[in-house]
Amino acid sequence: MRLQQLEDLPDPAGQRVLVRCDFNVPLSTAGDGTRVIDDDLRIRAAVPTLRWLLDHGAEVTACSHLGRPKGTPDAKTDLAPVRARLAELVPGVTLLDNLRWDPGEEADSPAFVDRLVEGRDLYVDDAFGAAHRAHASIVGPPARLPSAAGRLLAREVEVLSGLLSDPKRPFVGVLGGSKISDKLGVIRSLLDHVDTLVLGGGMCFTFLAAAGHHVGESITEPDMVATCQELLESDKHILLPTDLVVLGPGEDVRQVGEDVPPGYRGLDIGPGTAAAFSDVITEAGTVLWNGPMGVFEDPRFEAGTIAVAYAMAECRGFTVVGGGDSAAAVAKFGFGDRIDHVSTGGGATLEFIEHGDLPGLAALRASAVRFGLGR
Repeated sequence: MRLQQLEDLPDPAGQRVLVRCDFNVPLSTAGDGTRVIDDDLRIRAAVPTLRWLLDHGAEVTACSHLGRPKGTPDAKTDLAPVRARLAELVPGVTLLDNLRWDPGEEADSPAFVDRLVEGRDLYVDDAFGAAHRAHASIVGPPARLPSAAGRLLAREVEVLSGLLSDPKRPFVGVLGGSKISDKLGVIRSLLDHVDTLVLGGGMCFTFLAAAGHHVGESITEPDMVATCQELLESDKHILLPTDLVVLGPGEDVRQVGEDVPPGYRGLDIGPGTAAAFSDVITEAGTVLWNGPMGVFEDPRFEAGTIAVAYAMAECRGFTVVGGGDSAAAVAKFGFGDRIDHVSTGGGATLEFIEHGDLPGLAALRASAVRFGLGR
């Protein structure tokens, strides 16, 4: 997928550039009531693009959303902490208020786009994590201004496109998370590309039910059982858990096999499954992981996710963590610097895998044609 790069833009010297970033970072409240950033990865990830533009003489204004403020200003989603951190990392960049404070952002309002691009000469999209949203700041400016992909967005697309077009084999997909319905399209797409699909997390219980196992009180989607049976009966190699860690009455935690006892719910893969999954991962030529193996926020149910994170770190193949909770897990357990690519995408990563394109990317390609860039 050819996206116009920063070098394809007209000379940015003296130009006013609007940069769409993804500064949707986790925040918490300190003892004195101030909001503090828990993880500034997404801010640091934007630095190469912002620095390049500044070094080439541009006047740079960044914009981003934060949280879900429902179209009105909200102190909990104020970008002030982000603005302060950005000033430390890249002095000289102006940051607008939270885009989602205006209802025109999520509504893709032309009037809101007008306000965003007023007085701007160029546009750069470096917000891969929001590229699956047809919001005003994503799809609007490319229709009005010469536009290009920032370093982060371009790298995300390069990595994910490579996974789907020419992965080193064996190619292993590892999926977790709670719902089959949220990831059915991704599962079908991955099954067309991977040699083995490893399934853990909450979604595995609907598959286990489809395979004839008891799932107790575990999260399941009864209306998806038939679909899971269809997938299991195909010629695709799907690896499911063979043992589980479950929680029952009186906070009773125990290890069981593939069947969950009545009154219990599965909250992690068991040690045998963790070892089997790890063996497949460490021997892979390419691995894509999206979704934890259990409720890793609780130390009682973190072992499966830790095992997969460690296997990813030990794998000699090309490893990709698809954002979201998986990225949080590798960071929490100290493996982030041993993964080849940790995506900032989350939902955008999954939609790209499913569809091969995103609204934000299509808008950039259309802009290149409209303004004759990169010819």
